[in-house]
Amino acid sequence: MSNKVIICGVNTSTLPMLKNKQITELMQKVKQGDKEARHEFIIGNMRLVLSVVQRFMNRKENIDDIFQVGCIGLIKAMENFNTELNVRFSTYAVPMIIGEIRRYLRDNSSVRVSRSMRDTAYKALKSREKLLIESEAEPSIEDIAKDIELPMKEVACALDAISEPLSLFDPVYHDGTETVKLMDQISDNKNNSDSWLESVTLQNALVKLNRREKEILFLRYYDGKTQIEVSDEVGISQAQVSRLEKNAIDHIKHIIDG
Repeated sequence: MSNKVIICGVNTSTLPMLKNKQITELMQKVKQGDKEARHEFIIGNMRLVLSVVQRFMNRKENIDDIFQVGCIGLIKAMENFNTELNVRFSTYAVPMIIGEIRRYLRDNSSVRVSRSMRDTAYKALKSREKLLIESEAEPSIEDIAKDIELPMKEVACALDAISEPLSLFDPVYHDGTETVKLMDQISDNKNNSDSWLESVTLQNALVKLNRREKEILFLRYYDGKTQIEVSDEVGISQAQVSRLEKNAIDHIKHIIDG
């Protein structure tokens, strides 16, 4: 979607990109009732909706419909955003947009869930949105269960019943150059030293890697840690971990293949 892509009659390549300062200034005007600022704010944040929509590109639903639903989530986020808290609008808006799209997908799902469980799930979702607005942070299942006065297990089961199945190839992060997929977040305890680090050929290849690449491969394939865990431990971004891991593996393959 980096080139010319038409969604809902909009050429997405022409959508403006607002800086944080512009977003803050426009938001202040929106809160004062400025209709022109409201329109400019929505158009200026459609790229944010577009970035979220990319996560649902493998669905069978019409992409125009998903984009429109995402825009509804954007508008809700704009209307409920608290300018007094030191939080970026995008940080607050993305979960709202995702939630709106997932609710739409659930309502149009062919999987049938009992009415009582669906009612519980919708109560929980409504509570989640309320708590998210109040605290500007993602509430836990325990928080939601306490708010709607239901057992935590019942709430968790209801939310799980209406959730959409995920593909291991679903993107969960994209920094413009590297895409991190769901499968990259899963620990792999089988690919440890017993399965491939004991290979003499592989050990010779590992010697030629730099210290950071060796450290990342060790944490990922010997300790079985996720990229997020590795990111926290070595102090770099998850996208950098993904990129270094891929480069190291490609380098090893090149050496082994001669």
